[in-house]
Amino acid sequence: MKCPFCGHSEDKVLDTRVQKDGGIRRRRECLSCKSRYSTLETVMLNYPFVIKKDGRREPFNKDKILRGLQAACQKRPVSLSQLEAVLEKIASWVITRGEGEIASRVIGRRLMAELKQLDDVAYIRFASVYRTFKDVQDFVEKLEGDELIDMVDSSGPQMSLSAIPTFQPQLIPQQQILTNLETMQKRKTDETKIPRTGSTDPVSN
Repeated sequence: MKCPFCGHSEDKVLDTRVQKDGGIRRRRECLSCKSRYSTLETVMLNYPFVIKKDGRREPFNKDKILRGLQAACQKRPVSLSQLEAVLEKIASWVITRGEGEIASRVIGRRLMAELKQLDDVAYIRFASVYRTFKDVQDFVEKLEGDELIDMVDSSGPQMSLSAIPTFQPQLIPQQQILTNLETMQKRKTDETKIPRTGSTDPVSN
């Protein structure tokens, strides 16, 4: 390790601390100029490439995943440390698979499973963006069930999407719409036939 101030290659370690992400932070002192500086040692991991829906291949990006988690948990009682813990769990899971490539949908399902254990609203937000649904009923049908059970390690409580109000808009028959339009048109016509007895001059005599 070369000193960033004088370039001397010998130093002594004054303090060593282990970071939350597993990295090691060391406080060093140069034996030549006595300057002090810190270094961070991390393990170089080869993450697999992520295969996108359109077939593109991208490097695994932890920052991108964290931004997605933060967007889903916006204004929710979820701390940054909780999201970072989820991120590290996902990163470790991707590494232990031992594969050179992984589909983005597989990572998305695992993230959905983790959010389902963490916060109900965040889970629904993430799922609504990650997956494509035709309508609200399709949303409930596809997310209800046990497709995520094998993706989680913990046995925490599972939410039931059947308890979520669907808020489906009430559909009005086409005949009723036409009837309403005819009624409105007739009312407008009748109003034009009423004779006006008052003066049209806005200025009174």
